[in-house]
Order: sequence, then C-alpha cells, then structure tokens
Amino acid sequence: MTENTTPEESAAIDGDRSVPLSRGLSLKLLVLTILFVLIAEVLIFLPSIANFRLRWLEERLGTAAAVSTVLVEDDAASLSRAVQDDVLRAIGAKAIAVRDEGVSRLLVVADMPPQVDQHIDLAAAGPMDAMMGAVDTLFFGGGRMLRVFGKVGDSDKEFEIVVPDKKLRNAMLVYSRNVAFLSLLISLITAMLVFYAINRIMIRPIRAMTGSMLAFSRAPDDPGRIIEPEDRGDEIGVAERELAGMQRQLQKTLGEQKHLADLGLAVSKINHDMRNILASAQLMSDRLRSVKDPTAQSLAPKLVRALDRAVSYSEGVMAYGRTQEAPPSRRRLRLRQLVDDVQELLGIDPAGGIEFVNAVDPAFEVDADSEQLFRVLTNLCRNALEAMAADRERAVVNRLSVSAERIGSVSRILVADTGPGLPQKARDNLFAAFRGSARSGGTGLGLAIAHELVRAHGGSIDLVESVGGRTVFSITIPDQPVRLEDARGNLRRPA
Repeated sequence: MTENTTPEESAAIDGDRSVPLSRGLSLKLLVLTILFVLIAEVLIFLPSIANFRLRWLEERLGTAAAVSTVLVEDDAASLSRAVQDDVLRAIGAKAIAVRDEGVSRLLVVADMPPQVDQHIDLAAAGPMDAMMGAVDTLFFGGGRMLRVFGKVGDSDKEFEIVVPDKKLRNAMLVYSRNVAFLSLLISLITAMLVFYAINRIMIRPIRAMTGSMLAFSRAPDDPGRIIEPEDRGDEIGVAERELAGMQRQLQKTLGEQKHLADLGLAVSKINHDMRNILASAQLMSDRLRSVKDPTAQSLAPKLVRALDRAVSYSEGVMAYGRTQEAPPSRRRLRLRQLVDDVQELLGIDPAGGIEFVNAVDPAFEVDADSEQLFRVLTNLCRNALEAMAADRERAVVNRLSVSAERIGSVSRILVADTGPGLPQKARDNLFAAFRGSARSGGTGLGLAIAHELVRAHGGSIDLVESVGGRTVFSITIPDQPVRLEDARGNLRRPA
C-alpha cells in the first residue's frame, strides 16, 4: 500500500485482485468434471439403451417361440378365443406366427392391426441400426405396431410376433431414468474424488502462490511475505521455488533502490552546502597560487586537482541520482577529435609518467550523441588513469590508448590501458553502482553511467580483457546500415 492510498482504497484494490469463489478454478474444475463424466455416460448410454431394447424384444420373441412349439405339436385351431387372448396377453403381442420351410403359419391372433409400422429382424440388427432404433422408440414411439421376427436358439424355424411398442417404450423410459440417476451419482462421486485430488495437488498450491504474490505486493519489504516452497519435484514445486527466488531478488533490489533513493535525498540536501564549501576552497587555492613561496606553488596544483575530484565525485552522484538520462541526440562525429577533447579535459601531467595515445583514424566517423559519448570515454579513461596512477613502480609502462574500428554497421571503440587490471570484486559487480569500484573509496558510478548511456544508443559496453598489465573495454554502437556496394562486393568476392 502506497503512502497516498487510504485503507478503504487498499481494501477495494485487494477485492478487485482477489478471485471470488464463483470464478475460481475450484468451481470450474468441479463443473467441468461433472460435465465430462456426464458426456461419457451419454456415450455409454446409447449402446446400453439399444441393447436393452433388443433384449426386451428377444425375450418376447423367445416366449412366443416356446408357445409356438407347443401349438405346432397340438392343434392351435382347437384353442378357444379366451385361451388365445390369454396367451397373447401374457406375451403382450397381437399375433404369433411361425415360418417353416418357406411356409408361414399364423398360430394365434387377436385383434389384427390394420398395418405394421416397423419390421425388425433381430438377426440383422447392427450396432448403428440398433442405436438409431432405440432413440427413435424412446422419443417418438408409444403408438406404433412392430413386427419382430427371427430364429430362436438352435431351431430351424423362424418365429415372428406383432407387438405394440407402448410397453417397450415405458420400459425404456424406466431404464433411462435409472441410468440417468446412476450416471449423475457416479458423476458427482467422480467429480468429488477428482476435485479433491487435483485440489490437493494443484489448486491449493496455486492459491497459495496467488495469495503470496498479493501479500508480497502489499509489503514487498517484509521478509515474512516471501513464499515458503514445498519439498516437491514437480512443476508446482519448481514454480514455488522460482517464485521464492524472484521475491527474494526483488526484495533485495528494492532494498538497494531504497538505499539509493535515501542517498540521493541526502545528497540533494547537502549539495548546496557542499558547493559553498568547495567554492571557498577554490578561492583559497587561487590565493595560494599568488603566494611566492615555492612550497605553496608546488602544493597549489595538487590542491586544485583534489578539489576537482571532489566536485566530480559530487556531480557523479547527482547525475546518477537523476530519474532518467535524456535520449541521445545522434549526429555524425569525428571520433579522433572527440578523443582529443577527452585528453584535454583529463589534464594528464606529462611528468606523471602516463602516456595517452589517440590511435583513432582521422577519417573515422561515428553516429552518436557527442555529449554522452564524451562522458562515456571520459569515465573509462579517468578510471584507467586512476588505476595506473596508483601503481608506484616507476619502471612500469603506463599507457592509455583509444582506438576504433568498423565491423559492418557497428562502430567498435576500444579503451586499453597497461594498469594492474580490475580486481575480482570489481569484475563480479561490473557496471553496478556503489559495488563495481576498482579502488578503495570509489563509487563505481563511472562505469554504471557509461553502461546506461551506451545502452541508450542501442549498443553495449563489455570488459574484453583484464589481466595484470592490460585492461581493455569495448564499446559497440550500431550506427549505420551496411552499404549496398560493400554487400555486393562481399557477394562477388571468391571464398
């Protein structure tokens, strides 16, 4: 919660970011599980109801076949009408017939219907026909007359009955109701089991990670808001460990940023007084130059350089404390002249034993912001000079050289020195403010500012080499497209 956010606004924000139960993964998982199980039950129900219909018809035909066998042996015509009606009523049929050796014989008949709506051959009923017939009977039956025929058992005779489908449809409805109830019960039980398992394995850890992120966002500086990952080797465990690592890194970064903000605030408050102190010191150094004392004359330049370093240090801290550097205003520059300007600003004392070599070709041009590139080169060269100045061996060659080359559409500038090289701590924290300094008392702001300015140009700054006696930094700036003539020349050039 920020300083300008009221508790009511914070609660409203938390309400917007939290997930209600009606939209949560748990409810969606439960509903989808029930839905998918019901779909599976429907797919199972179709062949099941088709099989139920066929079995019902086979039972009726089998009963009629048993009755027909008795009637064929005896004289069916001797049966009275009442007995015939009882037989047909027991089977639920309107007529019973038998076909033997191509001759059909009507054994028992009641009220013969005027027409038969559907003929069903039980021996030729395939799976698709059976399912389509079952659906047709279930939704549109109830008033039809069916002729069912086929062989029963090992008998050579073919039996047939004429039966209304009303009782068949009622039996199918009862069967469907029982299957629907059982399917719903299975769906609920399956959904609860699946929900419980997935909730334990996935949903609960995801909800814990979501809660941890929300809690961490409200107070990222509180170590207690960092998630405690579980000891598990699956994807959830990896996500929890990565989230914990990111939260720790973010907390560390925010702490460093807070320290930098506090430092910038403190520096801005003392900047005015620091300038007054430095102005007074510069006035006194100017008065020392007018004193004829040889000792004062020898100390005055050193005092001026010390004050310049103090001013540069203060300006560097203030410059790094700015929120953002201005975007580069790129122009074509003659790099050699810019390096000469850097050399003049550095004010290298020839008596100090440090040699500056401007090895840039006079015709070399680079497309960059002159002021920002000047600052980058100044920071790199000043660091190199300070490193070589700290080396007290008089016989050691101290040389700082700046060179450049073009590789296609990229300008590459090399800043090399013969100093003692960067220590391991500086290499590990390269371009990190207040941590990447190579000397005691340094801030590391020079490299951090140079890195930021070069990145604004779309380029990069890298440490190419750093061993005893040689340190090389490389600045690469993409500043122009490849010329068409050069590209054609490369294509024509033999391999």
